[in-house]
Amino acid sequence: MTIDKSLKVRKGITRSRNVLTRAERITRLQDQDRWTEADGPFGLPKVRVYKVVLKKKKKKKGEEGDAVAAATPAKGKAVKAATKSKSDEKGKQTARR
Repeated sequence: MTIDKSLKVRKGITRSRNVLTRAERITRLQDQDRWTEADGPFGLPKVRVYKVVLKKKKKKKGEEGDAVAAATPAKGKAVKAATKSKSDEKGKQTARR
């Protein structure tokens, strides 16, 4: 059964795979000098697949401080305003009963 063209991923797989094909395992074993052609392609030893983690770029101290300072007061005021309006609504509801 084939996959419809609209359902195929264009870039291919983006996450890391944890299972290698036989050819990939052989090339890794050859790089580590653990396999020769006399050994044969069957019964290959396990090959560990290392997870690649990309580090995020750090911002400069000046830019980071400005961004944090700008975001913090606005966020704090919004939270206070939301809390205040909720408490006002509760007070109105109890007064009606």
